[in-house]
Amino acid sequence: MAEVNSTVEYKSPLFQMTQTTPTCLWNDSASIQELSYSIEHGAVGATCNPSIVVSVLKSEMPTWSGRIKALAAAYPQATEDEIAWKIVEEMSANAAKLLKPIFDQQNGRNGRLSIQTDPRLYRNSEAILAQAIRFNKLAPNMIVKIPATSAGIVAIEEATRLGISINATVSFTLPQAITVAEAVERGLSSREAEGLDISTMGPVCTIMVGRLDDWLKVVMEKEKLSVDPGYLEWAGIAVFKKAYALYRERGYRLRLLSAAFRNHMHWSEFIGGDVVISPPCAWQRRYNASEIEVIPRMQNPVDPKIVDTLLHKFPDFQRAYTERGLSHQEFDTFGSTRRTLRAFIAACGEMDEIVRNIILPNPDTE
Repeated sequence: MAEVNSTVEYKSPLFQMTQTTPTCLWNDSASIQELSYSIEHGAVGATCNPSIVVSVLKSEMPTWSGRIKALAAAYPQATEDEIAWKIVEEMSANAAKLLKPIFDQQNGRNGRLSIQTDPRLYRNSEAILAQAIRFNKLAPNMIVKIPATSAGIVAIEEATRLGISINATVSFTLPQAITVAEAVERGLSSREAEGLDISTMGPVCTIMVGRLDDWLKVVMEKEKLSVDPGYLEWAGIAVFKKAYALYRERGYRLRLLSAAFRNHMHWSEFIGGDVVISPPCAWQRRYNASEIEVIPRMQNPVDPKIVDTLLHKFPDFQRAYTERGLSHQEFDTFGSTRRTLRAFIAACGEMDEIVRNIILPNPDTE
């Protein structure tokens, strides 16, 4: 739980959760303004990725435009993409400083800034690992996002062996969550066998619950299926809860993280679990303005009728919900994976465009 100012009494639902249950809150943004709000309400971590950087740059352009110009002047031969990734690193390092006191208090379990490796490297384990090593040196409290693709799994194990805390991302399914956990366990065991310390490491595996729901809704429309749309709000939750039960049963030494929020259940259904929820600040404000009761719900099973219907109607849900439903190679081709990677890769292009418009403005629009 986060250490807070005892002279201030907060009654927000998220603050209550962080103080009365083992469920942790991370802010899904590296914006200092948003992270400050989140920490006030109990947050003990934060994340960054190309999409988040684009959002922060657009909302805080007066702050960052001068910095982009300064970087362009300092590195006259750097490409727009290289300057954009310097901004990613700088934005992440700034947020990491804000979280460092929590990191020290909690011995590395929390207080971390989660920085994402370049999504365009998703097929190249060596390139992913090289960037993870670089990112890990930006601050003592970094945690590095690596995609749960076939190549990413290889990088996750080796990064863990090297002492890098990882956050598996682009992950939606039980097969991915279990494969990530096993890779992390191998990495931790190898590190222990070498006599190296793992006591301050804090790996997590993200399940992007809302993005699995999104994909099944696309499938429903494409296949012209008929099912209560409300059932599809439970798909990611069902996978997350099943993965959590298996993590506890098998004693995996990493936590699950819920991301890609689409409704309040992507928070409220996980209260009480030893997990991380990572909503964007806008969702946090929505939750905090609600009257949703903060009670443990992690142990509550998803209605078997809903699960059975999804298993019967959606082969992709069956693949996502079954431990061996996807091979490692199929991680890359699963619908949610392809959609998410394309969105992250498009955000890289948008970062480049923002940099271009600052250092090489269009004369036709001036």
